[in-house]
Amino acid sequence: MTGRPNVLVIQADQFRSDCFGAAGNPDVRTPALDALAADGVLYTDAFCPLPVCTPSRYSLLSGRYVHQHGGWTNRSTLAPGIDTFPRALRRAGYRTAAVGKMHFTPTYLDVGYDSLLLAEQHGPGRYDDDYHRDLRAAGLAPVVDLLDQEEPLRSSAGPAYWTTYGAGRSDLPEEWHSTTWIGNHALAELDGWGDGGGQLLHVSFIKPHHPFDPPAPWDALYDPAGLRLPPGWTETIPEPDRRHAEEYFGYDGLTESALRTVLAHYYATITHLDHWIGLLLERLRRRGLYEDTLIVFTSDHGEYLGFHHLLLKNGPMYDPLAKVPLVVKFPASDGAERAGERDGSLVSLVDVATTVLAAAGLEPEAPLPGLDLADPAAARACVFAENRHGRPAAMARTATRKLLAYGDDGGDAFYDLAADPHELDNRIDDPACAVQVRDLRDALARWLFDTPPPDYLDERAPRVDRPNVPQPDPDRHTEHRDWFAARVTEAAARPGFAPWRA
Repeated sequence: MTGRPNVLVIQADQFRSDCFGAAGNPDVRTPALDALAADGVLYTDAFCPLPVCTPSRYSLLSGRYVHQHGGWTNRSTLAPGIDTFPRALRRAGYRTAAVGKMHFTPTYLDVGYDSLLLAEQHGPGRYDDDYHRDLRAAGLAPVVDLLDQEEPLRSSAGPAYWTTYGAGRSDLPEEWHSTTWIGNHALAELDGWGDGGGQLLHVSFIKPHHPFDPPAPWDALYDPAGLRLPPGWTETIPEPDRRHAEEYFGYDGLTESALRTVLAHYYATITHLDHWIGLLLERLRRRGLYEDTLIVFTSDHGEYLGFHHLLLKNGPMYDPLAKVPLVVKFPASDGAERAGERDGSLVSLVDVATTVLAAAGLEPEAPLPGLDLADPAAARACVFAENRHGRPAAMARTATRKLLAYGDDGGDAFYDLAADPHELDNRIDDPACAVQVRDLRDALARWLFDTPPPDYLDERAPRVDRPNVPQPDPDRHTEHRDWFAARVTEAAARPGFAPWRA
């Protein structure tokens, strides 16, 4: 090994942390992720810093919490002057590339990648990216995805979409599904790696984010009736969560049968994704690069998946939403003795940047709050997260206690996770918990000591300069959007169009 390990970051979107075999899920099939965990360290208590796509992604890249980098929403820009681990690696001579969903504004924002080959899903990026340009050139439109993601089009989805909660077969053939497109282009990037180290590839899949639409034949992989309901399912929405009953879908109608249909399709998208992860890892092995590559698998946030009778991500920072899967396979010289380890330390996505820089032998430009996960002794007593979706919220969590604080809005919650792992018994007013509540409030106050910056947005921020990056053009953007909308209207009106089973 040259001392410059390769780095492969594999990121999913909206992946609940207990939804793969190595994490203890008894139903979903994930042989590639399970094998990666057997070669690395599975962090069982890993958390995102904010359970929304873009803010969490900027934290992973920068190693900073959201109140430090200011990218609060899905339409925000990582401010100039905030360093990232891709930038640091590029300065050190690494060849850096990313493939898949980045969710940046502007779409091809330069955060340190020499090249970006993008497959976006929500927002304006869909009408800039490489994936949708390829789809259009092939005369294809991802109708199911557009109906679920584009609010002006959702009314055309039909009744079955609502009763299945967007769970059904993709209208695209497998070779054009986003997971396949991203996987194929990621393989091509790995084929361009040299033998001397110094390569970074960030592969970011759209799935298992909703809609829950695996392509055929993957959609038939799981029998809904045979699946076990995830921990934390409740027959009705608990009263404190009633305010979230109509978030995206109406969850009062979520039956056990409907949830099993969601599970079958959610798991199928995960197994499809796992298939491509397996191909990526096998390509590294075949080229003799696997042992000396730092490999990170994670997600930007979790998914309720029936927890408290909810779906998706809009609501309180309960563990299924705030926790993320995290597996790190260290280069052979650094982590062989930790292969197969399950680490219950409290870790955060802000630790990824620190870990990558340390593996490459680099120091951050400025001190970062993250831990180097290669150090088995690295630990924190409390992990934090925040959110500004709906009412502002902050989370402080120890190994056995959790505080959810909502500031002046009231409704704070304190959970004894040892006795109440499903966060159903709010003991915020229990005198027996007063000291623990006070300690977590103090910890939150220290964590939020800095005055947080406002949301930062700069649509003219520097972009990657590559031939595939289109110039800003509102007219082209509008024409592209209208073309896809017209294909949705045509497909939804076509007799027999029924991707969702009522």
